[in-house]
Amino acid sequence: MKAYFALAICCLGSVASAQEYNVRSGEVALKGSELERAVVGQPIVFFDNGESRYSAGGSYSYTYFEGQTAYGSFELMPDGRVCVAFQNGFSRCDKFVQNERGLVLLTDDGERYPVR
Repeated sequence: MKAYFALAICCLGSVASAQEYNVRSGEVALKGSELERAVVGQPIVFFDNGESRYSAGGSYSYTYFEGQTAYGSFELMPDGRVCVAFQNGFSRCDKFVQNERGLVLLTDDGERYPVR
C-alpha cells in the first residue's frame, strides 16, 4: 500500500510541475522553418534590453542588460520548442508565438517575454 501511495504522490508531483505554455487566443506558435527564420541568426532583443542569439551552428548566448553573458547551445524541436542547454548545467525549453504586436517568448512555467 505504501508503494502505491508513494507512486501516486510522485506522479501527482510530475503532473503539477509540468505546465502548458501560455499561448493566448490569436497567437500562433512558430514551428519548423518559420521558427528557424524568426530566431536563428537574428538578434532577439527583449524590452528589458536583454538579448538572445541563436547562431546557425547551434550555439546560444544571452546577454543581460548589465552586460554579462550566459553561453550554451540550442536545438529547435519538431513541436516548436527551442531547447537551450547552458554551460552552467541549467537547461530549459521555450516557445515563440506571433501575435498582432509581434514575437513573444513563452517559458514552460507560464512567463511571457515580448520581443522588441
